[in-house]
Amino acid sequence: MWLYSREYFDYKAAMSEHSREDEATRYSRREFIKRVIASGAVASAATYIYGGLAGCVKQGTVAGGVERLVSITVNGDVRRVDVLPQETLAMTLRYKLGLTGTKLGCDRGECGACTVMLDDITHNSCSVLTHSVRGRKVVTVEGVGGPNGELHPVQQAFIDELSPQCGFCTPGQVISAVALLKRNPKPTRAEARAALAGNLCRCGAYDNYLNGVMRAAGVSST
Repeated sequence: MWLYSREYFDYKAAMSEHSREDEATRYSRREFIKRVIASGAVASAATYIYGGLAGCVKQGTVAGGVERLVSITVNGDVRRVDVLPQETLAMTLRYKLGLTGTKLGCDRGECGACTVMLDDITHNSCSVLTHSVRGRKVVTVEGVGGPNGELHPVQQAFIDELSPQCGFCTPGQVISAVALLKRNPKPTRAEARAALAGNLCRCGAYDNYLNGVMRAAGVSST
C-alpha cells in the first residue's frame, strides 16, 4: 500500500530536507535584509554627524580651510578658539567651547533651537559664522542666570508654568524671551507670541511658554 511503501518514506524524507533548505534560505534572506537596513541606518547617522561637524574638521589642502585663532566674548568672558573660515557659531559653541545648551535642530535657521543673543539681539547661531562675531557680545542660555547659578526670572517662570515638555527647544525659547524682556519689560501676549514665533516646539507647548513669558514680565498669564 502507498502509505507504507518505501517510496512513501523516501518521498517524506525528501520533502523534509527540501523544507529545511527553504527555511535556511528564508532565514538567510531575512538576515541579509536586516543587515542592509542596519548598515543604511549607520551610514545615514554617520553622514549627519560628520557632515554636520564638517565645519569643525581640518580640511587638509582645501584653499582657505586653515583654522585661525580668534577671540570672542561669550557670556561675559573672552574665549580664544581656533576656528575655520566656514565654521558656524553653533558648532564653535557646542563642540569647541562645550556650551551644549545651544541645540542643533534643523541646522538651517528655521527651528530656533540654536538661538543666542548677539549684542542683545536674537540670532540663529547655525546661520552665523564664528568669524563674524568678533567684537560682539554672545550670550547663550548658560549665561542668562546669576553668577552663583541663580535662575533667570524667565527660567523660573517656565518651570512654574510647566513650559518645557521634552525640553529640546527650551534653551532657544529662554533666549528669545530674555531678549524680548530686555527691550520690552511689559510686553502684551501678542508681542510675546511674535517674539517667540521663530522657536518651534515639537511638543506643542506654545501656550505654556507664552504663560511663562507673561509670568516673568509680572503680567497675568490668562
